[in-house]
Amino acid sequence: MKLRYILLCLLWLLPCTMWREEGGVSQRPTASLVSEADACRSLYHDMGLEGVVNWKAFRQAVTGYQRIEGRKRDVLTLIDFSLPSTAERFFVFDMARRRLLFSSVVAHGKNSGENYATSFSNEYGSYKSSLGFYLTGSTYQGSNGYSLLLDGLEKGINDRARERAIVVHGAAYADPSVASRGGRLGRSFGCPALPQKLSRPIIDAIKDGSVMYIYAPTPEYLAQSTVLNASDLPDAI
Repeated sequence: MKLRYILLCLLWLLPCTMWREEGGVSQRPTASLVSEADACRSLYHDMGLEGVVNWKAFRQAVTGYQRIEGRKRDVLTLIDFSLPSTAERFFVFDMARRRLLFSSVVAHGKNSGENYATSFSNEYGSYKSSLGFYLTGSTYQGSNGYSLLLDGLEKGINDRARERAIVVHGAAYADPSVASRGGRLGRSFGCPALPQKLSRPIIDAIKDGSVMYIYAPTPEYLAQSTVLNASDLPDAI
């Protein structure tokens, strides 16, 4: 009887200690989500993000960051497209030192929307932004100056980023002064374009293998994502 009880206990504990692999991403089982959420809340409070960064977007970004294989930097970038282009919606976090490094405005694709980005695509020539998780690559000097390559990690969502030349770069149309005159930033061909005075320091902070997450409150993304699941992301902080 005692042996049977021990075996039952072991069978119950086993799922809590296992990880499952899916699409090259390590995913924690449901039983570990409580402690994972608590750790994320602690990080959110330690960084002083209340009233600055959307909790739901941050929670999703951190969850994916922890699951992404191949990251080489303890740096996480969040682009929050639930906010208008006139707001600071590009955030860079030092995950090791638990602090916010940068916050900035950022432009979205010209066919994704006016002041808000509401439509997204992975298709070449769409001139739309793409959601989901990326790893940053190397830098280069291009037609937009100092720029950063991005590798989209989610098939069908953003994996054509290189083909589409979706990169981080600076642009005059991404300056806050443009928004103050016209009611919104200028728009890109799908790239996350930054103010020129911030593009180099931000690119240097996130280049070479850090995680980027582009968020929007769209159920369609969660239904297709190979990194996140709608069921494992509670809304409440």
